[in-house]
Formats: sequence, C-alpha cells, structure tokens
Amino acid sequence: MKSLLERIKAGEILISDGAMGTFLFAKGMEGGECPESWCVSHPKEVEEIAEAYVTAGSDVVETNSFGATSFKLKGYGLSDKVHEINVAAAKLAKHAMGDKGYVAASVGPTGHIVIEEGGDTTAEQLYEAFKAQVVALAEGGADAICIETMSSVVEAEQAIKATKENTKLPVICTFAFEPGIKGFRTMMGVKPDRAAKVAAAAGADIVGANCGNGISNMIEITRQMRAAAPNVPILIHANAGPPVMEDGKTVFKETPELMASFVAELVQAGANIIGGCCGSTPAHITAMAKVARALPVNANA
Repeated sequence: MKSLLERIKAGEILISDGAMGTFLFAKGMEGGECPESWCVSHPKEVEEIAEAYVTAGSDVVETNSFGATSFKLKGYGLSDKVHEINVAAAKLAKHAMGDKGYVAASVGPTGHIVIEEGGDTTAEQLYEAFKAQVVALAEGGADAICIETMSSVVEAEQAIKATKENTKLPVICTFAFEPGIKGFRTMMGVKPDRAAKVAAAAGADIVGANCGNGISNMIEITRQMRAAAPNVPILIHANAGPPVMEDGKTVFKETPELMASFVAELVQAGANIIGGCCGSTPAHITAMAKVARALPVNANA
C-alpha cells in the first residue's frame, strides 16, 4: 500500500474520521472520566468507534489519545500510564483499520502555556511530554502523528520537534481557529497563514485546521493556509456546526448532507484530507466521502 503522503502527492483526496468524544459518551462514558483511559478499561468500545469510521469510508482514523500526555493524565491520577494508554490507543485503531488505510495518532495540547507566552511551563517540559507520548504511539503502530487543536505556535513547534526527532512518522499539525472581527485567530492570536508557515518550517508534513468551526468557515481558513504554504498538504476536520445548548446539552446541528455540500468547495480551496471534529458521526463521513470520491483526481491542484 502506498504511504499516506504518496497518495496525497498523487492527487487523491483522502477522507478522515469524525468525533471521538461524542461516540464515547454514547457508549456510556460518564462526565469527569478520562476518555483516553477507555483504551485500557474499555478497549472493545474504543475499537468499535474506529471500526465504525472505517466502515463509513475513512481512509484515515485517529486514536483515542488526544489528552494522553503526562500533563493531562495527571489530572486523573494517571500520569504514570502515558506509555500504556498511548500504545493501547494506537494498537486499537490499527487493528480496526487493518490494511485499508492509515492511523493518525491524536496528540492534543497539554493545557499549559510556555513561560515566554505568559505561562508557567518551559518549552523543554512540553517537548519531554510530547516525546513520551509520540514514542508510545509509534510503538503501538501509528502511521502518522496528528498534532491537533493547537493554539500556540511554540507548543506546536515542540510537539513537531519531539515527533521528528524521536520517530520516523510523518507529522500532521492542525490549529483551532475562532472567527472574530479581525478574522480567524487561535486562542493565542495566531492567524491561519502564520500557523501554516510556522508548522511547515518546524517540519510538519501536513498542516491544517480542526474544531472551532463548521465546514463553511473552514473554506476561508483553508484558502489562507494554502496561500501561505502552497506546497504543503492540508487536513481539515470541521465541527458539525457551532455548538448549541439545548436542554442542558451541547448539540451540533449540521447534517451529513449540509457538511457534504461544502466538500467540493473545500477541496477547491486546497484541502487534501477532509474529516470531522466535534459532533460529526459516521453518517457525516459517509456523506462527505461520497462527494469527495466523485471529484476528479488532482481536483485541488
């Protein structure tokens, strides 16, 4: 099977998966539980989520490891389980995917801000936390590392560096942008063009955006990233619309059909891999895959 990067270079539009947390709660996870711990305590349920996305048409599935750094696991009293949880996360996704596609291991932000950006943590501490996570994910069989939902370019750089220096895996790095009066920015004020340039310069093989927006907003974000990094593949994981509170619950209202209706325009803007984030389901992935696979190869060339 060709590698992930080879297929993108050949002009294919690949389909990623959708939300993990939504699915975990549907399978019985309680509020306050550590989602990543389910890789060890409920492996069957976690693998079933990946299987559902493979069946829906995903070429790429992520691991249930978003918050599995020592920083995040410490809050659950699980900081000594970094290796175990991440290896398990990768193995479960890999078993579900088999030889049908690729596992992009999820690496989320630590929740800490570096000292130079006004926080309490050094870049070296971030690096070491990411190193421990990505080494374990690689050991578990991941095909790529997906550093995602980043707000700080400093944190993103450390995650990319830790992956490049300690594994042989390709690196995806995506940021979460919010719309505002001055355009799209991360929580730390980073614009899409700067995020793309910094991530690519740090060694990311694929850049992009996830969370924070429904699929229509992702079109302009993709255009800005494509202009800033014309030769770097772009991955987009959009929410199923902005979150809305109904009866005390957070819901996402964009239907599979609505999300699918923007796929062609998103590809034209420069996206190479398309999937979902919060609120998206296998039904969303199936609908988007149908549209994407009807597009001509090199549709965004």
